[in-house]
Amino acid sequence: MLNTGKAIKVSIYVSEGSTHKGAAAYSSILDFLFFRGVSGATVLKGVAGFGADHHLHSASMVDISDRMPMKIEFVETQEKVDELLPQLQEMAGTGMIELQETTIAKPPQPAKSVKAPAPHVKIEGKAKLMRVFIGESDRWQDKPLHEALVTAMRAHDLAGVTVYRGISGYGAHRRVHKEKPFHLSRDNSIMLTVVDTEEKLKAFLPVVDQMVQEGLVVLSDVDIIKYAHRTESGNND
Repeated sequence: MLNTGKAIKVSIYVSEGSTHKGAAAYSSILDFLFFRGVSGATVLKGVAGFGADHHLHSASMVDISDRMPMKIEFVETQEKVDELLPQLQEMAGTGMIELQETTIAKPPQPAKSVKAPAPHVKIEGKAKLMRVFIGESDRWQDKPLHEALVTAMRAHDLAGVTVYRGISGYGAHRRVHKEKPFHLSRDNSIMLTVVDTEEKLKAFLPVVDQMVQEGLVVLSDVDIIKYAHRTESGNND
C-alpha cells in the first residue's frame, strides 16, 4: 500500500508490436502489474517517435504502424519495485525501463491486496491439485473468465494450468448443458486444473474468490512423480 512520502515512478517503454510469449508486451506487463498487487498503472500510446533503431515511426489513418511507442507507467514503493524489476526487465525485451524518484503527496484509497506467493522454482513429492469449475459464458472485466484466470495464474507464477471444455453436464442450477452442432453453445462447463505447492495455491485462493462469482473450486492432495520444462531461448522482442 502506498503512503505519503518517497516512492519510485517506473516508466516502461516498448513498441506496440512487441510481444512477450505470444501476447502484446504492453498488455502482458499490465496484467503482471495488476495481479502482483501494484497500486495502479497506466498505458499511454505515442503518436510518433523513434527508438534505438533510429527509425521514425508515426501513425496515420492510411498507415497504421505497429511500431508506435507505448509507455506503461506506475508508482510504487522502492521495495515493491525491487521485487518486480527482474521480471519487468525480461518482459520489456529490447525496450527501456526508467526509474525516477518521486514524492506521493496524496496516496490512493486503500484497496484489498493479495499477498504474492514466493517465486516458483521446483516441485517434487507432495503437492496440491486445484480444479476450478465455471461456465463458458462467465466473464470478468469484459473478458472470458477462464482467460482472465489463466492470466492471473501466470502472473502469480503458478507451475501451469490446463483449461478443459465440457461437452455435457449440469451444475448447481440442475440444467443439463450439451454441446450443440457447429459448437454454437456458449453455456458449456469449463474446468481449469493446476498443480503446485499447497502454500502457493492457498495464497492464490483470495484471487479466485474475487474473480469466481459462481462456480466450484476444489483442492486435492497429489504426488508429483515428475515435473520438468524446457528453458525458453531467444529474445522476446
